[in-house]
Amino acid sequence: MVATFMAKPNQALPGCSGHTHQSLWAHDHKKNLFYDETDASAMSPLMKQYLAGQLALMPELCAFVAPTVNSYKRMVPNTWAPTSASWGRENRTTSIRVIAGNPKTTRIEFRLAGADMNPYLGMATCLASGLYGVENQLELPEAWQQNAYTAPEGTFAALPRSLEEATMRLRQSKIAPQILGEEFVEHFILTRDWEVRQYQQAVTDWELKRYFEII
Repeated sequence: MVATFMAKPNQALPGCSGHTHQSLWAHDHKKNLFYDETDASAMSPLMKQYLAGQLALMPELCAFVAPTVNSYKRMVPNTWAPTSASWGRENRTTSIRVIAGNPKTTRIEFRLAGADMNPYLGMATCLASGLYGVENQLELPEAWQQNAYTAPEGTFAALPRSLEEATMRLRQSKIAPQILGEEFVEHFILTRDWEVRQYQQAVTDWELKRYFEII
């Protein structure tokens, strides 16, 4: 028996996620700062801004939580993995699911991350992007209540469809170096460039089965 943290080890099965649940508590650990009983959605302004930051930066920071070529084979429709920068209440087709209504359990479930992410980098990405939303008082779009997989094109910001695209978006990001450190981001980009090159040079079993006898 071998344990694996691959995001998509089997084409016929849903992928392996690294869903990250997050809530923010006061220093005395007695008050959940994401909960607001006076709000119709039970979400505090702090929670909304935090969530807005994660949504806004998700496309350009995707490589940190989906860091391998295999990561993007998990992120396909109808497999309980997100394909867009979207959020909803108790919605498992969006990239962020909000569980709200209880002062003790109100929280965010960040569903984009796969099992193959580095948990330290993944958590740093969540915290840094959330803090960015709070510091800049970003406005949260309306929750998506339907199936996010079938939303009209353009409803949400699209996520990268490959590690190569994710690395390109990270390289183009002006915010990532500010919130995660320029030296670290540059180094991480170089590691993903190398990973993409290794993949591009590989001759896969799929290619052999597809082309070997018919070309």
